[in-house]
Amino acid sequence: MKVTIYGSGYVGLVTGVCLAEVGNDVLCMDIDAGKIGLLRQGKSPIHEPGLDELLKENIVAGRLGFTTDVEQAVRHAALQVIAVGTPPDEDGSADLSHVLAVAEGIAAHMDEYRVVVGKSTVPVGTADKVRQKMSDALQQRGMDIEFDVVSNPEFLKEGAAIEDFMKPDRIVVGADNEKAVSQLKKLYAPFSRSHGKLMVMDIRSAELTKYAANAMLATKISFMNELANLAERVGADIEQVRIGIGSDPRIGYKFIYPGCGYGGSCFPKDVRALERTAKGVEYEAELLQAVESVNNRQKRILFQKLSAYFDGKLKGKRIALWGLAFKPNTDDMREASSQVFIECALSEGAEVCVYDPVAADEARRIYGQRKGLELCDSKEEAVKGADALVIVTEWAEFRSPDFDRIKADLKNPLIFDGRNLYDPKHMQAEGIIYYAIGRGCSSVR
Repeated sequence: MKVTIYGSGYVGLVTGVCLAEVGNDVLCMDIDAGKIGLLRQGKSPIHEPGLDELLKENIVAGRLGFTTDVEQAVRHAALQVIAVGTPPDEDGSADLSHVLAVAEGIAAHMDEYRVVVGKSTVPVGTADKVRQKMSDALQQRGMDIEFDVVSNPEFLKEGAAIEDFMKPDRIVVGADNEKAVSQLKKLYAPFSRSHGKLMVMDIRSAELTKYAANAMLATKISFMNELANLAERVGADIEQVRIGIGSDPRIGYKFIYPGCGYGGSCFPKDVRALERTAKGVEYEAELLQAVESVNNRQKRILFQKLSAYFDGKLKGKRIALWGLAFKPNTDDMREASSQVFIECALSEGAEVCVYDPVAADEARRIYGQRKGLELCDSKEEAVKGADALVIVTEWAEFRSPDFDRIKADLKNPLIFDGRNLYDPKHMQAEGIIYYAIGRGCSSVR
């Protein structure tokens, strides 16, 4: 099938590459000429395991192309997929200007039937706005051309997006016309051969499903962080509690790991947008407000533990920070807990020496030559001469470090672990003062 995808960011690029991989003729359109230039050379602007290889292979095979020409993009295919960003406005609501601009552009150039597929994360009712925008644009042209608008939200995890697309848990399609549904069934047939993964529902339910999924996962994380903070105060070990409740199949083990807060481009934005949607229909979503409040508080917990240990005297202290990305296997630092820690530490006069396997370039883009912040080339370099080690991202290379070297390199054998990577008893045996989340302290000062 021929497919056009608008937006060559995270969702658009992964979608385009994976659709091309199974044999489709895909054209990705983006207004960023610099990005399109890089993509034509087979260079991905984002870090995602497996993406670079598939990108190059499909370009060479002639199944994947890139353009900045809207007219070319519209004429390329009957399936027009919108995967542009929906950044939050100041009030937390999703900014639909890019989505609606694409819809208007499609209507301005189409001359026959098109199926407009919304893959961007958008509030309930967006499909209606897209349909109205296109109808208005067609009317201005004096044209009466049939088209359908479909909601097809993505459920990709950063760091595992290729596998998620190729082997999806579910494929949600919101549509009100069987003609459009048949096109989507044909498109996704290669991805749902083992059993029926494609779920057809009404458009508004499909739009809400995306927000509901992310809000539910964010809720589980905030709930566990709330329990972890309680566990510390009552002398319980949240890891044992996690195992105890996770064994219940109604709860399960996924997304019940406490830590120093969630981040990224989805959970924070989508929880706020869903809150805003609720307010728009005069409903107070108290649980969603609590989820966000708990998360914002949790992002400060490592700094608070560090500050308390040094009695608030952090000026001149050298702090090693392992991890910048909001999660492993990505360079995405949007709303990452690392940024909150860095700002808090620098504001108190501490020096922060940071190491992340892939997010260094993104950190340079964000911070530039920020005074007091040093980007290191290895985790060992970051630790050398530091007063304490703080861990915010659970990269695989942090899981089994050389603790003897860490003790030798640190001024104090002191670790603040925001992802509960280590066993407190092991840390105590190693002679390391270890603060985790919901597990107390492994050693007495």
